[in-house]
Amino acid sequence: LGVRATGNDSALRAGEYEIKPRASMRDIMELLKSGKSVMYSLTIPEGLTVEQALQRIAEQAALSGDMPAAMPPEGSLATDTLRFTRGATRQQMIDKLLADQKKLVDDVWERRAPDLPIANVEDFVTLASIVEKETGRGDERSRVAAVFLNRLAKGMRLQSDPTIIYGLFGGKGKPTDRPIYQSDIDKQTPYNTYLINGLPPTPIANPGRAALEAVANPSKTDDLYFVADGTGGHVFAATLEEHNQNVARYRALQKKQAEDAAKAGAAKVEGQTDAPADGDAGGDAGGDAGAAQ
Repeated sequence: LGVRATGNDSALRAGEYEIKPRASMRDIMELLKSGKSVMYSLTIPEGLTVEQALQRIAEQAALSGDMPAAMPPEGSLATDTLRFTRGATRQQMIDKLLADQKKLVDDVWERRAPDLPIANVEDFVTLASIVEKETGRGDERSRVAAVFLNRLAKGMRLQSDPTIIYGLFGGKGKPTDRPIYQSDIDKQTPYNTYLINGLPPTPIANPGRAALEAVANPSKTDDLYFVADGTGGHVFAATLEEHNQNVARYRALQKKQAEDAAKAGAAKVEGQTDAPADGDAGGDAGGDAGAAQ
């Protein structure tokens, strides 16, 4: 009656609304006139595979409709946060991510350095996906990209652990409690860059803008190797001798961290304390130590 009396019969807009406690009838009417529906978010982080991204889309309860019968190509989805209202379809989300990634890749590829040893845009996305999985540090992506590009230019194998993982587990990803064994490094797959020359046949994840930019315009270095530094970053080297020294330092750090953790654990048991542990004392060299081969 109030809506009719105020002449707003045709002004109310369909949607899903969040009504605050103790809202008056006029407040609710104004809200329904505004069309400001509840917004939901769908986030696809950098480095997810297409299969992992589709799983997120399938599990988003506010979306409607079926998932596509065919899976899009690896590396073809944008890493972004999409905002939508209830009732948007899963296919709409996938189409948006596909279109956004294509535009991003084309834009960055157009602005690439002129001397990249990369034949086409498909190889460009593949290498960017490897860089994406090798480091999450924004301050070293372009240098990691330079290492791989320098190796490609010299005909050296990339020797990247993330490619081994993709060859073994595909788009599902490696279980979190599963280490990489020496037998994995020796296992022949089309993605094992310890054993194959050049790039793997497809990307191994969806690369974000930063990884694409890093490959398109890498650092100007002579680096051919890198290894974890034990603090979440990497140290780089242009020669095998220097790299082996860096690997030795990293392994010594790993050993010391393991010994310190063991001592701390023993002290905790002896003192019967409930204080929390300091965290994981280990580390992951990625594909870096293997690059000495």
